Amino acid sequence: ERVIEGPEMIEVTNAKVAVAKEKLKEDRTRQKSYADKHHRALEFQPALPPQLSHVHDVFHVSLLRGYKYHPLHVITYPFDQIQTDLSYVEEPEAILDRQDRIMRKKTISFVKILWRNHP
Repeated sequence: ERVIEGPEMIEVTNAKVAVAKEKLKEDRTRQKSYADKHHRALEFQPALPPQLSHVHDVFHVSLLRGYKYHPLHVITYPFDQIQTDLSYVEEPEAILDRQDRIMRKKTISFVKILWRNHP
């Protein structure tokens, strides 16, 4: 066998890289066409109350779960307290519990609070 050196080596290497790129491109298109055949169209149409119609209604599918209706689950929000930027002021009502956890070099205080506007 002969040893390839100099510019001839660069040409051979470039030719092999070009062939490898073409193979990768073919595989990528084959994989995409295979995936496109096996996709099915899923549609969800979430609806927001009219007061929140200016909110973008896109969510991630991982957040979806089955729901079993229960009449006590219905929460009414006071829309008169919500500002135009969809925020509201939460005020603490009472401190329920307080714990200090000691780490290696510092102490962290954990406080459990009952909020006024939070169910």
